[in-house]
Amino acid sequence: MLVSLPALAGGNVADGKEKSASCAACHGAKGNAVNSIYPNLAGQNADYLTLSLHAYKKGERNGGQAGVMQAFSSSLSDQDINDLSAYYASLKPLD
Repeated sequence: MLVSLPALAGGNVADGKEKSASCAACHGAKGNAVNSIYPNLAGQNADYLTLSLHAYKKGERNGGQAGVMQAFSSSLSDQDINDLSAYYASLKPLD
């Protein structure tokens, strides 16, 4: 049986899209950052994004923009993280 990555993350793509407004400033409106210091999120593996956001929230990731990401992710619920991960995984990355 095949299961899509957004389903594995337990997130809702539509809800993630609604919650992504504050992410767009750094990661682009559709997950493709315009500044190379920020990673593209479009097409990333949903489980990877979920683990990464949880790690930022717990202060387990550092370097780069970790402080900004920790502050941002500290207010996210588990469902918010799952929804955002599902949304970004559903988007097409730049070629």
